[in-house]
Amino acid sequence: MDFQYDPRTSGLIENLLDFMDGHIYPNERAFEEQVNSLENIWAWDSAPLLKKVREEARGRGLWNLFLPGQQGAGLTNLQYAPLAEITGRSGALAPAALNCAAPDTGNMEVLHQFGTEAQKEKWLEPLLDGRIRSAFAMTEPDVASSDATNIQLSIVRDGDSYVINGRKWWITGAMNPNCRIFIVMGKTDPGAARHRQQSMILVPRDTPGLEVKRGMHVLGYDDHDHGGHAELSFTDVRVPVENLIGEEGAGFAIAQARLGPGRIHHCMRSIGVAERAIELMCARASSRVAFGRPIADQGVVRDWIAESRVRIEQLRLLVLKTAWLMDTVGNKGAHSEIQAIKIATPATVQWILDKAIQVHGAGGLSQDFPLAAMYAGVRTLRFADGPDEVHKNALAKAELRRHQAGRKGA
Repeated sequence: MDFQYDPRTSGLIENLLDFMDGHIYPNERAFEEQVNSLENIWAWDSAPLLKKVREEARGRGLWNLFLPGQQGAGLTNLQYAPLAEITGRSGALAPAALNCAAPDTGNMEVLHQFGTEAQKEKWLEPLLDGRIRSAFAMTEPDVASSDATNIQLSIVRDGDSYVINGRKWWITGAMNPNCRIFIVMGKTDPGAARHRQQSMILVPRDTPGLEVKRGMHVLGYDDHDHGGHAELSFTDVRVPVENLIGEEGAGFAIAQARLGPGRIHHCMRSIGVAERAIELMCARASSRVAFGRPIADQGVVRDWIAESRVRIEQLRLLVLKTAWLMDTVGNKGAHSEIQAIKIATPATVQWILDKAIQVHGAGGLSQDFPLAAMYAGVRTLRFADGPDEVHKNALAKAELRRHQAGRKGA
């Protein structure tokens, strides 16, 4: 792969860095204050400041950068990688400002790839325009959802409708009243082959029987500036058959198609989190004096800073290689690398954040710095889109198969 960015990517990087310096970093605290002062704190996207920075982003051509093709910016994964990294430095504001925030990005990709023309017109277009929000409802409280085939929510055909019953939780963005549509995964045929039992269906928020029960907390944070993470119940929820995405039994395959790009986008943004953490760590170490000399002069602190830089550079190379493979051989061909970055990124960034917090002392645990919230978010990624252990197990099995095939061919 070529390590030099092409002219378009270089131009977008320069544009985005200028946008971040002029409109994101100076407004982070004000955005937080605006969201906290809203009558409904879950409606984070109604903050006036977000509307202002979104208009600026659109005017600069920094809009829907994540989505390939004519409806998006037409970027490859490799082109998008450095841009996602930059937005990750300000996770609460920057991705939303560019309409590149999860879970909407993944849901737009699903509708773009698998939706009917009617589904695209009704739901994809307003999502691409930033007028509504969405959620992806897969995880359930009563089963180990790390194995997606365990999903128990039922989707039963009844004439011209599907009837849905079950529970979901940790549904990101669902507390936001502007979350108008849910992509819901459930079972349409429990007797089918293991990976053909599941389907995906669109459920509008105002459908009778769909209830948002409560918001979930992440290490004490309610994540209201992302629309929260909700527990949902579905009681005889009835939607028309045309709300099915794809065909019956295609839910597992659609989920895998959605999660591949979602995993690498999380990793891209997380590298930006780590870069921000190093900046904060260096600034704090240089400005604080303990036992008669700056903390930056302490050997252990310098070791942390050096290790952080080495780990980030290693991680970035692996993520860029994965993005390049996804572009050249497809998501399936890059499957092992996607698993590898999903394993490595959250753990590595978590380590860097831990050292940055340590350098900040008690301040690192407080609301005066973004490090504690960053730590909670990155720790969550060791569960989101599949826990570490599932990815490690699958990666090891693939490695063993490759090794055994090599021995047979020797």
